[in-house]
Amino acid sequence: MSTRPRCAPPATCSAAAPTSCANGPSCWFTFKTPTAHTICPRSVRSPYRANRSGVAQRFSYPAVQTSIAADLSLIDFYDTLLNRLELFITSQAKQQDHHSFYLLRSVPGIGKILALTILYEIHDITPFPRVQEFVSYCRLVKCSRQSAGKNYRFSGKKIGNVHLKWAFSEAAVLFLRHNPEGQKLLARLERKHGKAKALTILAHKLARAVYFILRREKAFDLTQFLAA
Repeated sequence: MSTRPRCAPPATCSAAAPTSCANGPSCWFTFKTPTAHTICPRSVRSPYRANRSGVAQRFSYPAVQTSIAADLSLIDFYDTLLNRLELFITSQAKQQDHHSFYLLRSVPGIGKILALTILYEIHDITPFPRVQEFVSYCRLVKCSRQSAGKNYRFSGKKIGNVHLKWAFSEAAVLFLRHNPEGQKLLARLERKHGKAKALTILAHKLARAVYFILRREKAFDLTQFLAA
C-alpha cells in the first residue's frame, strides 16, 4: 500500500504527515496521478509566469516532473497566444466602435475583456426600445408565464444571452473591489433581500446602467447609480 510522500524541496512543507506540517492540512494538495503526490500550494502561484520556474522539480518522481513540465509549457504557450488575440480584438473594437468601448470601460468592474464581451454580444442597443427588454435578454429577470390574465410559475430560464448574464455577474463582483461606496450598496441590498439575491440585484442594476450609457452615450456616473 503506497503512502503519501511529503512535499519535496524546495517547498516550504517538510512534514511527513499533514497533521505535522507547519502550514496545516491545507498544505497537502493531491494531483490526479496514479500515485498521490503533494506540493505546498501556498508556495506556488501558477497563474503568474514568474512563479512557475522550478515547479516540476518540487516533485521527486521523474514521470510527474515530465507531466508538470508539459502542462507548464502549454500554459506558457496559451498565455502568449491569448495575449496576442486579446490585443488584436481590442484594436478591432477600437476601430469599429471605440466610443461605445470606452463608455463601457467607464463602469467600475468592467475591464477590457468584459467590455469586449458586452460590446460584441449586444452589437447594437437600438433593437431594445425599453430597458426591461434588455435586462430580460441578459437573463437578469425571471420570465413569468401568463394565461387568461392569470400569472403562473416562472419559466424560460434559458431564454436570452448566457454570455451577457456571465459578463454582468462578473462585473458585479469586480464592481466591489476597491469601491467602498459599492460595498455599502451591497450591504444594504443584503439586509433587504439577503446575500443570495444581493449580487444578482447588483448585476441587474449594472445592466440597466449599461443600457442607458449606450442609449444616451454618456459615461458612467457613480453618484447617480447609487441614488437610483
